[in-house]
Order: sequence, then C-alpha cells, then structure tokens
Amino acid sequence: MEPNFLRYSCQIALPGFSETSQQLLQQAKVLIVGAGGLGCPAAQYLAAAGIGTLGIADFDTISISNLHRQVLYTPADVGLKKTVKACQKLQQQNPGIKLVPHDIRITSDNVMDIMSQYDIIIDGTDNFDTRYLINDACVIIGKPIVYGAIYQFEGQVAVWNIRNADGTKSPNYRDLFPEVDATQIPNCADGGVIPTLAGIIGCIQANEVIKYITKTGELLTGKVMVFDALSLQSRIIKIGNVTKIDITSLAETVYTPTISVSEVKKGLADHTLELVDIRTDRERDEIDIGGIHFEADEIDENMNYLISGKVKVLYCSSGKRSGEAVKFIRQKSPNAQVFSLEGGLKAWFEHD
Repeated sequence: MEPNFLRYSCQIALPGFSETSQQLLQQAKVLIVGAGGLGCPAAQYLAAAGIGTLGIADFDTISISNLHRQVLYTPADVGLKKTVKACQKLQQQNPGIKLVPHDIRITSDNVMDIMSQYDIIIDGTDNFDTRYLINDACVIIGKPIVYGAIYQFEGQVAVWNIRNADGTKSPNYRDLFPEVDATQIPNCADGGVIPTLAGIIGCIQANEVIKYITKTGELLTGKVMVFDALSLQSRIIKIGNVTKIDITSLAETVYTPTISVSEVKKGLADHTLELVDIRTDRERDEIDIGGIHFEADEIDENMNYLISGKVKVLYCSSGKRSGEAVKFIRQKSPNAQVFSLEGGLKAWFEHD
C-alpha cells in the first residue's frame, strides 16, 4: 500500500473497495452548498475520506444559534465567515486535500460557473430559491445532486439527475416538488430541529457521494429516503426512474430588499418605519418586540396597509419567511416600501 494511503487503510480494506476506489475519491471534486447543519457533517466526513477537492459555498457568518447543530464551529468563531472557518478546520483535519471556499451568494449569474467546476453537488441549503436554482442549473449542465433537508424531527435524502443506462435522466427536485409556497414552510430557525438529525442526514449525504464516486452500492436515485428521528424509522418513497420535467433555463435571482437591525432601531426611534410581525400567534405569544401582527398567510388581506404610509419592515424568527413575504408583496406592488429584517429575531437579539 502506498504510504499516502495508510490514512485510508480501513476503507480500502472494505469488500468491493480498493486502492483504485481511493484514487477515484482523490481525483473527485465535490461542492457543498451551505456550510450549515447538513454541510458541516457532510464536509467533515468527505474531508476525512480523502475527497481530492472539496468546495464550500456559503456567504453567511457564524452565529450563536448555529452552534447546536453546525458542529464545525465554536463560540470563538461567532461573527466569522462560515466558508473561511470551515475550510481552515477541514484543512487541519486533512492536510492532503484541496479546500476551495466560495464566500458568495449563489445566484443565477454565477451558479453555472461555480457548479461546472465540480463532479457532484451536495445541496445543504435552507431556502427554496437557492434549492431550485441549484437543481435547475445542475440539470442544465448535467451534474448530479445529493439533496438533503431537515425539519424538526424529520429528514430527507435523495440523489437527483443521474444519467440512466439508456441516456435518460433520473428525476430531479422539481419532479418531487414542482413549486413550493415557501412563505408557508418554516425553516430550522423558525420551526426548530433536533441537532442530531442534521448529523444523521449530512452523513447520509456524504455516504451517497462516496458511493457515487466509487461506483459502489445502490444510490438513492429515483427515490427519497425519509427518516424519523423520534421513532428511528426510515422509509423509501419511489418516484420513478425518469424525469418528467424539462428544464432549459434558469429563473433570474430576485434579491430580497432587507434592512439591518441597527437601521431598524434608528428608524423606530425616528418614527420613519413600522414593524410587522408575520410569525404565528404562538410565536408572537412567546416573544414580542412590537409592531402590528398578522400571519404570513394573511398578507393578501393586509396589502392596502403594507403598501401605504410609512416604510414597513416585516420580521420572523430568521428572516426567511419575511424575505419570501417581501418578495411576494413587491411582485404585486413593485414600488411598495417594504423590507425584511435581515436575520430576523435571531439577529435582533444578537445585536449589541
């Protein structure tokens, strides 16, 4: 065995695995989009397994509320950029691989250029705009995606866009969810998530990547694995062998007009803006920082208020639901002076 393979001797010893399999891993280029709850464990195990080039794409900074599930980071890292810190720590874990930080928001302008540099993509994102964008770009340029999602006690994993033996393509994310009204679906920060679930699903995503690169085992292609962390039961849902969706172009990225906590506090002091809480009644009862309150699904009936008078700043727990709501309002009324509180209540309480 080559000296640089000693690190990987336990996996090379696996039945059906070999030094050739390890070479395939070392030649592979994998991109993880989202250095959060899923991206952290996936990145750690892929780095440990010897993936030759590992790209990490994220534009966010580390916050205290990330630490219970984003296990690459420590309290000393709060406020630092996720991609930079993740790549530093992964490089320490395995000095023999190449780490590539992409400290940038993935948009319709850059997604094709970034994805084309890699062999396979891990989707560890937590917002639907980016998830659909990654899916559509990978379908157009022919890249496989390992999808993962977590919410409360349930996780999902699937492998999208694999070329079948007859030249057809396997299903992609739009075969399962053609469209989603994201204002109705909270993310982890809004609805909660048990931290161990992030590790379980992230590791399964890494496992599918290793299987794909080394051509071992049966991939989660044309099916979705659903895992329940409370019962420790999983089930496989088959969705077919061939995609029924024809994707030929990307939707242009729509930027959400946001406003920072410091700007909001100044505006409140100057009486130039008003807060609008679009969380649920239960969330409002638990934490209330003021402003008018109605739930996200009541935006239509409150449009006249939202598009008139003072500047309106919508907020939720993390900024995800309020961001989607602001985009919805601006689509109906492009000149409406409505903004989303950047980072939501999480940022509000972390602000000095």
